Parts: sequence; C-alpha cells; structure tokens
Amino acid sequence: MTKYKVVPVISLFLGIALLFALTASAAKGQSWYCVRAKDNKQPRCDADMEYIENYDGYYIDHNHGDANEEKVVYLTFDAGYENGNVEKILDAMKAEQVTGTFFVLGNLIEKNGDLVKRMVAEGHTVANHTFSHKNMTKVGSYEDFCAELQRLEIDYKTLTGEEMPKYYRPPEGVFDETTMKYAKDAGYKTIFWSFAYADWDNDKQMSPERAKEKIMENIHNGAVILLHPTSATNAAIMGDVIRELKAAGYRFGTMEELTA
Repeated sequence: MTKYKVVPVISLFLGIALLFALTASAAKGQSWYCVRAKDNKQPRCDADMEYIENYDGYYIDHNHGDANEEKVVYLTFDAGYENGNVEKILDAMKAEQVTGTFFVLGNLIEKNGDLVKRMVAEGHTVANHTFSHKNMTKVGSYEDFCAELQRLEIDYKTLTGEEMPKYYRPPEGVFDETTMKYAKDAGYKTIFWSFAYADWDNDKQMSPERAKEKIMENIHNGAVILLHPTSATNAAIMGDVIRELKAAGYRFGTMEELTA
C-alpha cells in the first residue's frame, strides 16, 4: 500500500520543483549575445532572441550587410561612472571628429554632470541605461519599468535642458519579451550590440595590442560596437581603433540612422 501513496507525493514534489525552476529561469530573463562570424562577416543572434526586432530592438544594421559597398559602424558605450578614462575616450573621439552613443546611468549624471554636458555639446547621443542599473526583468510592472527610465530622463533634462533621446540599453544585456514590449510601449528603441569583448573589469584589462587586434578581427559592416569607457585599455586604443576603421573604409553612424 505504501508505494502507491508515495508515488503521487513524489510526482507532486517533482511538479512543484519543475514549476519553481521554470519560474526562476523566466525571472532571470535572457542575456544578450552574438556568436562571432568568420572573415569579418555579420553575426546573427540566436533564433530564440530574434523576437527583439518585433519590439523595436536593434543589434546590427541590416541595411549595411556583407554585400553592401558602403561600410558603417556604430560606436556605443555603457557609462556608469568616471575614473578618468571616459574623458580620455571623449578626447580621442573629438580629435578624430567622430561621435557615438553613451548609455549612461544616474550616477554619471549626478556626479559628473559636466562630462555628460560635454558629450551633448560635442554631438554624441546620450541615452538611457536606466537610473540604477537594476535587472529590468525583475521590476514587476510596466509602471515600475517606466519609473526607472523616467527617473534618468528627469535628471538628464534638469542637467541639460533637453529631452533624453528614446534609446535604451538593458543593464548587463538582460531582457525578456515582457520588458521588450514595455520599452516599445514607452516609446523606446532597445539597442543591443553585434560586437563586444571583456573590457568591463578594471582589474582584468586586456593588453592594448590584443584588444585592438580582437576588435579589428571581428569588425563587420553594420556593426554595433559595445565598449566600456571606464576601461584603461579602451582609452589607450580609442584613437588607433578609429583611425584603423577609417583606413578600412568605415564611417561612423548614428542611432537615428540605425533605427530609421
């Protein structure tokens, strides 16, 4: 008799455990990435992430593909704080007369407002990386999602007198279909990337030579490049990378062009 009573109980526990695991997995969201392609070809995102494009999500310029003779790349930066290297990045870009997009956090606006105003004055797009860099798949509701973005918008307008452009990058690239819909409903275009490398840990910086080599090995037409401007390596190579991209025939596009 005992074994006939235990089996349903075990099944019940297994079912609960499976439901809990699926719920936990869903709560984490997905982490964005692109598998690099060979021979400087455009990479593609995984099939289970392609839905981002149904919600004004962008990671690459499809209009400038492998066969397009006009070559364009998009420089984007996730900037949460200043350690001296963000200013160096801006200096290098100013010297080369190119602009990019800086996805900023509230900390940078509050503590380094002059740097943010410089970005705007020099023609860069300053966009929304959320106020506090939280996992947006855990915010709970559309209202909470919007509040996190609007808090940054308000600080930006107070600082610059301008409306913040409606481009959003999820912290750590974590997203799900719900937050993609939230962003679109709030009027935002979500910007991912088609190339990035391990540059965010200031204690584990790649050598400038290897970093520059990695970028140029993986560059492709229509690339949306993600860099962290706090990286000492990126600050050291920024001018060289821009000059090498120019020499290879690339120009530098804007978010308006990418999302047109």
